[in-house]
Amino acid sequence: MASLSLPRVLQQRKTMLEVERENFEKFQGISISKAINQVENPVKEKHVRSAIIGTFQEKGGNTFWSCVLRLPLEDNRIIAWKFCHVLHKVLREGHPQVIPHSQRYKRKIEDIGKLWGHLKEGYGKLIYHYCRLLKMKLDFHSKNPRFPGNLQVTKEELESIGENDINNYFQMSVEMFDYMDEILALQAAIFGSLDMSRANSMTCSGQCRLAPLIPCIQDSSQLYDYCVKFLFKLHASLPSDTLKGHRERFLKQFRDLRQFYISASNLQYFKNLIHIPFLPESPPNFLVQSDLGTYVTPVVILPRQPPESSMSTDVMDSGGGAEALVNLDATSDSSSTTGELVDLGGARNGSISPDIIAQRDSLIEQLQAEIARLRVENQMIIAEYKRKVEELKLRIVQLEDAISAKDNELLQERQVKEDLLLQTEAVEKFQETEKKAKGLEEKFQKLKDVYTKLREEHIQLLRQKAEVDKQLTVTKASCEEAERLRISADAKLKEIENDRLNIQQSLQQSASQADDLKELVAAKESVEKEKEAISNKLDWVLEEKATVEGELVDLLAQKEALDVRLEQEQKELKRMQELSENEMITRIREFIESCITEAESILRRALHEMDNPAFSAVTCTPDYFGRLESPVTRSLECTTDSYSACYKDKSTPSSKSVREFLRCTTQFSNLMADFIIRGQATSNSSANIEQGERVAGASKTAANQCLTLLETMKEGCRNSSRNEDVDMDAIEKEAEAVRLRIKEAVELAHLIGANNSVEIHEDQVEKELADIDRAIDEAAARIEEMLRKSREADSGIKLEVNGKILDSCTALMKAIHVLVQKSRLLQTEIVAQGKGTASAKEFYKRNHQWTEGLISAAKAVAIGAKFFVNAADKAVQGEGKFEQVVVASQEIAASTAQLVIASKVKASRDSANLHALSDASKAVARATGAVVATAKDCSQLVAEQEDFDVSRLSLHQAKTLAMESQVRVLELESLLQKEREKVSTLRRHHYQLGGELEGWDEKDIHNV
Repeated sequence: MASLSLPRVLQQRKTMLEVERENFEKFQGISISKAINQVENPVKEKHVRSAIIGTFQEKGGNTFWSCVLRLPLEDNRIIAWKFCHVLHKVLREGHPQVIPHSQRYKRKIEDIGKLWGHLKEGYGKLIYHYCRLLKMKLDFHSKNPRFPGNLQVTKEELESIGENDINNYFQMSVEMFDYMDEILALQAAIFGSLDMSRANSMTCSGQCRLAPLIPCIQDSSQLYDYCVKFLFKLHASLPSDTLKGHRERFLKQFRDLRQFYISASNLQYFKNLIHIPFLPESPPNFLVQSDLGTYVTPVVILPRQPPESSMSTDVMDSGGGAEALVNLDATSDSSSTTGELVDLGGARNGSISPDIIAQRDSLIEQLQAEIARLRVENQMIIAEYKRKVEELKLRIVQLEDAISAKDNELLQERQVKEDLLLQTEAVEKFQETEKKAKGLEEKFQKLKDVYTKLREEHIQLLRQKAEVDKQLTVTKASCEEAERLRISADAKLKEIENDRLNIQQSLQQSASQADDLKELVAAKESVEKEKEAISNKLDWVLEEKATVEGELVDLLAQKEALDVRLEQEQKELKRMQELSENEMITRIREFIESCITEAESILRRALHEMDNPAFSAVTCTPDYFGRLESPVTRSLECTTDSYSACYKDKSTPSSKSVREFLRCTTQFSNLMADFIIRGQATSNSSANIEQGERVAGASKTAANQCLTLLETMKEGCRNSSRNEDVDMDAIEKEAEAVRLRIKEAVELAHLIGANNSVEIHEDQVEKELADIDRAIDEAAARIEEMLRKSREADSGIKLEVNGKILDSCTALMKAIHVLVQKSRLLQTEIVAQGKGTASAKEFYKRNHQWTEGLISAAKAVAIGAKFFVNAADKAVQGEGKFEQVVVASQEIAASTAQLVIASKVKASRDSANLHALSDASKAVARATGAVVATAKDCSQLVAEQEDFDVSRLSLHQAKTLAMESQVRVLELESLLQKEREKVSTLRRHHYQLGGELEGWDEKDIHNV
């Protein structure tokens, strides 16, 4: 029954820290609930002060928020209003960590403001504006964390925050304007909700609304001071037009803030609570820097509060009455106990009552039991703290590994993304160039059509001119014929006149010829009629000639205008063709240069990756590296051929040749980058470090030669743009140099392949592990045999010593045997997971360095087991020393640790076999410690048995023995130094032998 009631008696008591924490949270909850209540009166300063002091005690605001969130903020408007007021004062005057801890509750504050903002009058509107102000304050401190909650900084701190940067002053002034706008909006809403009578400020409801204006006045005065100083600095560095918006915004806020201070100073409520500054009637003139010297900083002064009435009232109001009573009871108990002890002390000379002695003893026992319990609790707390610290450190290391892995993955993804973006940009540029080329071709085709049309019109006009010339020729012939007829008619007329004269003479001579005369008159009339007809015809011909000549003049004028227009169109067409051709050549050159530049950046990025320390774990086989030579060489030939096709003469490169060059250059740069990265990976797989560095150096040389080739191509593009010849011979020489460097790197890689062709058989690994098992079994059997012989032949201290030594050795051998079994299981799991579809032999060959390390560790364990058994045998037989057993145990523990590390390298972190191997390794460490401790204990037992008796020595004998002992000490110290040098020499020789087996260079072995 006593065992059943034991848990009830031994109930776990709370520690002092837990009790203090509970009292602190309880006190804070009471203070906050009293400060934020539903009574419509101003918040009491002492309750707010208790909450502020609590933030300094806690060094944060988590307890404050945990208490506040339990209040009905969404249900009662007075509680919500007082919450905003208390939070504002805590943010201003509380611990600096309150603001960072409150950042996560901005959404909560915003939700409260939106909820009460639906009430368009009374406290709803005020709560909405106050929540906006608090959110703005948190945002301001989030963007400017160097400003404290009360915004009070010195001049040097203000300059340090601005960092003497105009951009910082510009941005901070905008943020302070936003902050000031929220303060002015809140004060306008508060004054708008009152009837502005002086008596209204002395009522409880009016004071409840006006009380939050005190921290608002404090914030606004600081913001006004900083805005003035920032604006003077900005106007000293920037033009006034740029800061026009700042000045207008400041002037508006200046007028509102001045009215706010005047209205607040007229209220009786603020007379004894705060000294409100007065702003000048006119704002500062920022365009005149001398006004800064006459500027006066507004100062807000809070008068000292009257002292509290009494200590008991504070205690009872703060809810600490119960705690005070408990403290008084404890004090009285302790005083009574002290008095009893004093009485006991004073009664020593007289008779002491047995009851008093019993009470004293029981009190002492209780105190001692309490001290013991507290000491145990303290030790448990310390142990738990250390355990948690170790767990957290382990977790931190794991997280750092995970973060580094994620960073590497993110870096690779970013590089892939950048490559894709660059390729996309190149394709987009090429498409834009093609579009522009198509547009130019369309313009050229349109100009060609216009030229053809003008040419046809010109030909048509030439044909019309020829017809007009023909008509003119016919007209001229007609005119000549008419002139000839006129001349002939004149000749006939003269002849007729002569005939008429002759006739008249004849008439005079002969009157008898009257009839002939009439005939001649009739002939004359007919001739005159004919002459008149010819004259009329001649006039018509002359008129027709004038008309034709006018038409001819018009046609000639039109011909000249068309010739001028045709000449202008031909010049414009020629200019457009030259411009289009030059622009196309420039675009093609720029595009080719950008492609070459992108190829250079790809190669430089690959060179940078070769120097990345994280890349040292990447390996590549020489055979695969050698197979990369052919595609890289073909791509190089394609690049040089396409470049030659683009610039074989001074004509414009065709789109087909340019497209082929771009494709070949992009392919070559990516293949070459992969080639040099594979070269670095191949060098990492080399057992000969110097040979690997040669391969890496040859790969870098090939990459630099490629960069030289690309730079030569870029220079050829520039020469082509200046109408100079492109040196194709230099490009061919550089290309040939690149081929030689690639071939040299591949040949060096084949040498690595020849040196690394080490056959590691699966049977060899299994043989070494079997040798370990056999060595451990033989060692255990020999230890059992030695223990049996010691029990038969020895007795007393020697039997006890031998038994302890052999028992600890047997436990160590068992622990090592378990560790070897777990290592074999883990090694089998590693081979099964890592070989994939390949055989175990191929896995060992591919990971020959890991396999050689595993074999070396296994051999070391087998050799250590044999040495350990021999040391234990000599110690049991009395021929050896216990220190040999200690050294042998530590050596075999180190060998098993090497085996564990060799197994952990390739194992998965979540493997169950890995955890089992770790547990076995810890068991070996514990067993080794047990062997060391047992050897020391046994050595001490033997030393105690052989204690030196000096009781019978004389003075001379003691002096003589002391001198002999001192000589022995010096001899042993000299022997110790020689043995240490011998150990150092043996270890150096061991490392050299190991280096030769591992394939190190002579230089590395000499350095070791």
